[in-house]
Amino acid sequence: MKEQWMIYGRKADFKGIGERFGIDQVTARIMRNRGVEGDEEIEAYLHGRLEDCASPFLLKDMDKTIRILSDKIREGKRIRVIGDYDIDGVCASYILVKALERAGASVDCDIPDRIRDGYGINIHIIERAAADGIDTLLTCDNGIAAWDQTCYAKEKGMTVLITDHHEVPFEEAAGENGETVRRERIPQADAVVNPHQQSCPYPFKNLCGGAIAFKTAQALYETMGIPKEELSPFVEAAGLATVGDVMLLQGENRILVREALKRMRNSRIPGLRALMEVCGLKPEQVGSYHLGFVIGPCLNAGGRLDTAKKSLALLLSESEEEAREAAWELKALNDRRKDMTAENVEAAVYYIEETGIREDDVYVVFLPECHESLAGIVAGRIRERYQHPVFVVTRAEKGLKGSGRSIPAYPMYERLTACREYLTAFGGHPMAAGLSLPEENLEPFRKALNRGSGLQEKDFVKNLWIDVPMPFSYVTEELVDQFRLLEPFGNGNEKPLFAQKGLIVRRKSLMGKKKNVLKLLLADEKGLSMEAVLFSEAEETDRLLREGDRIRAAYYPDINEYMGRKSLQMVIQSLQKEL
Repeated sequence: MKEQWMIYGRKADFKGIGERFGIDQVTARIMRNRGVEGDEEIEAYLHGRLEDCASPFLLKDMDKTIRILSDKIREGKRIRVIGDYDIDGVCASYILVKALERAGASVDCDIPDRIRDGYGINIHIIERAAADGIDTLLTCDNGIAAWDQTCYAKEKGMTVLITDHHEVPFEEAAGENGETVRRERIPQADAVVNPHQQSCPYPFKNLCGGAIAFKTAQALYETMGIPKEELSPFVEAAGLATVGDVMLLQGENRILVREALKRMRNSRIPGLRALMEVCGLKPEQVGSYHLGFVIGPCLNAGGRLDTAKKSLALLLSESEEEAREAAWELKALNDRRKDMTAENVEAAVYYIEETGIREDDVYVVFLPECHESLAGIVAGRIRERYQHPVFVVTRAEKGLKGSGRSIPAYPMYERLTACREYLTAFGGHPMAAGLSLPEENLEPFRKALNRGSGLQEKDFVKNLWIDVPMPFSYVTEELVDQFRLLEPFGNGNEKPLFAQKGLIVRRKSLMGKKKNVLKLLLADEKGLSMEAVLFSEAEETDRLLREGDRIRAAYYPDINEYMGRKSLQMVIQSLQKEL
């Protein structure tokens, strides 16, 4: 993968900002690099509260949804939540089930099986609901593309309420002047809550399914007179879903995740406490990284290798014993998932290098034996390795199924829409998508994607954005502590990255049980030394480096604590040898 180092060039009165908000100029510069501009935005970024978020009733159809739910609760009608099998859908289902129970509803939940049912509400789920005497279906994290399914449920006499955050399907037609016009194709449900609807006035569009479920719970509690303090566990679940679904950590999402992390120190969800315990996490130390790479994968493992109902059962657990048993089972599933993922990533690399698709703009990798639930993870790893859009396709019960991960220059959902003639089903976002297709369409689909990719060579170069070219001599423990004001880090609010050139490698050694961490002692041109660690491609880098080599490093400063002693160190994200 080609990599290009870029330095942010955004301007502002960093000295003035630092003085007004009591922060270092470097911290002020980082916020500006994240698009935070003006005192009002800076104040919200540093000190934003849940109370500062927009009213849930600004979401289109929220008032209608709550009115219908209130009537159904009063009439004693049976409500069924229809979730999804990933972490976002599971957290959203948990929120809606618990909120409706608290409001006095007769409610239960159904989640599609990834293999048998596929994504979202489907005919089997609707028939099962009808047989069970369900009056109202309430979707979360799915439903916006369920036109036929919604019609079928309505024919069965059921009320259908949709809450979702995925892109709204559209059809292209000729306008009055011959131009191409996009028209939304929104299911004919009794109410549809999705901020991506063109007529939705909600100011923040990037909420995940769990966050929209939280907004629904907020509106329901407000309407039913339930104290807002009781929403606290839902904040935890919505924050976890936001990180797990890799949403932009900006605006309301950042506030939600920050508040979730605070509450997780004394979590009111027994299942979440148990999961932290079995994963060896101390609640007071849990950050966004642990949500995305430790806790989240365990919750996702249920839907990938077994059933997401096990993940939902964990969150709904009332007793510590029940929660701990469920947590251990999910951790074991995730450990198995990690081994399977590594095998399939290796197979995908072989496929790309040996089948002639290496020169394609868009990689369509056919792994017939790959468990279909792992296709998205494998696609993400391959995308990171090659900086190309990737679809990993595998055999399913009926035809083929695939999952894609994209790069910024490639709007994946839009490109799939242009190739819909080859597909039996598809959906997703600009950066990720899922699809189904007949096996005989695989090669024509690959060719069509590449004909219409719109990509150029520069799009395959990864840009590594440097916040400040800063010598490590400027770094202090106080500055590193101040960077915690910028947390939580994640998509759209990346951890700060600095760069320094002219560093000399004084010492190097591989560490860890698997020798997968490279420890360095680096010195600047004035002879000042600092320890550094590199976690990615450690063995390969160790072979390339020699003591005495000069390098430039892109790094994040951190504080290393060992046996009660603290010391500054550089965590290196990327390094290059200097000639």
